[in-house]
Amino acid sequence: MLRGEITKAIRRALIQELAAVGYGRLSIEAVARRAGVSKTAVYRRWSSKLELVLETVVAAAGNKLPSLDTGSLRGDLSLLFQVVSHALRHPLASQIIPDLLAEAARNPTIDQTLQQVLRSKQQEIAGSLIVRAVQRGELPADIDPDAAVDLIVGPLYWRLAIARTPLTESYLETLADVVVAGLGVGSGLPRQRGAPVVG
Repeated sequence: MLRGEITKAIRRALIQELAAVGYGRLSIEAVARRAGVSKTAVYRRWSSKLELVLETVVAAAGNKLPSLDTGSLRGDLSLLFQVVSHALRHPLASQIIPDLLAEAARNPTIDQTLQQVLRSKQQEIAGSLIVRAVQRGELPADIDPDAAVDLIVGPLYWRLAIARTPLTESYLETLADVVVAGLGVGSGLPRQRGAPVVG
């Protein structure tokens, strides 16, 4: 195999192995065996399984979403839900994401990397969806983009990764309606936060 093909094969094998055994039982030896390469070929590229996992996760998260500009917030949400649900419905994603989140609670390096990846993705979504809705006058200029994105992606993640409940086309359409209503309920809009609330 060419050098680039070896790297792709290792990354593919890592994802499959991670889905099969989880991070805790993951080994470089097993990844190399599944990829059909030597252990040295893996260590030549990554110094540890942690580095391999984090680099692969960051690379996967870096994949750009397709254009979501349909001309309306409702249309953008409907398309986004279709894209995200398709991605999270994949067996590998549905197994790997919960495992890595659980591992992040024990491993500060994984936690920090996942937080950075999530924040980056949130900014991407906010930039491609929330900002356009503000420009079209569908949302107020002082909307809190973090809260808005939480409202948009939270239900899908919960249903697919935590509750593991199947999604239907009708559910996704209903969810788009509910989120649009939630983002547009007068004083209930998630506006920019001021001073933190003291409990």
